[in-house]
Amino acid sequence: MTPELVIETLSKTYPNGVQALKNVSLKVPSGMFGLLGPNGAGKSTLMRTIATLQEPDSGSIRLGAIDVLKEKDAVRRTLGYLPQEFGVYPKVSALEMLNHFAVLKGIVNARERKETVEAILQRTNLYDVRRRKLGTFSGGMKQRFGIAQALLGNPTLIIVDEPTAGLDPAERLRFNNMLSEIGENVVVILSTHIVEDVSDLCSRMAIIAGGQLLLTGDPQQTIDSLRGRVWKKIVEREHLPAYEKDWVIISTRLVAGRTAIHVVAPDRPDTSFQEVPPNLEDVYFSTLRSSDQKAA
Repeated sequence: MTPELVIETLSKTYPNGVQALKNVSLKVPSGMFGLLGPNGAGKSTLMRTIATLQEPDSGSIRLGAIDVLKEKDAVRRTLGYLPQEFGVYPKVSALEMLNHFAVLKGIVNARERKETVEAILQRTNLYDVRRRKLGTFSGGMKQRFGIAQALLGNPTLIIVDEPTAGLDPAERLRFNNMLSEIGENVVVILSTHIVEDVSDLCSRMAIIAGGQLLLTGDPQQTIDSLRGRVWKKIVEREHLPAYEKDWVIISTRLVAGRTAIHVVAPDRPDTSFQEVPPNLEDVYFSTLRSSDQKAA
């Protein structure tokens, strides 16, 4: 049985005074878990802390019976990590590099290592290009190689930080399909600002901003909570400030040169507004907007 990840009252303030995490408590079950938040929300700080790459000021993290903050070697043996900035040696082949990572993971038996590396290359659809130099890989192929190295050692916890940023739509779809398959049997934390990735992949999610946890739950249930409360209207750009003064506008989008606004309200603002089915983007932006209003 895959262990649950339990985070309790985690806080972190950097020397420059930025409070990156503020009493974050979170339970992450097995499967795909989405961590949504804008840039600077604290997502990467939380991921690096779980991955034992930095210390919090206070709080605790447990992965099943493992105390993550005290038993770092035990965590690293069961952890797969794909950071946001993942560099590769451009003149080394995928096979050579993955073989090197396997040695670092403690797979010292040559036959076992060969079988493990080849199986992972097959799983990430890189076997046919295994002898190509990593510097010739596309963005999507590099990200799949990143997941390949994260899968070494049969991890029970996999952390991926902004994995689809910069990928074209086809590569993003392939990468997400692979993540979905991996997430069937282990804990996978997907940290991203791309709402659609969480909507497509994750059975549980959390929204973080300003170092604080704003919302957790099942994505579909959070969407259902907004049903009957999201209203759309096409307005002229110059009229937008007036609408912002009167209503809680959660998002704006250009449509054929005009601006489509989404408003959250218990009742139709006026007859010119049209009710629209909510989506996870509406949940995300309304949660951030509500947080901003409370802070103000």
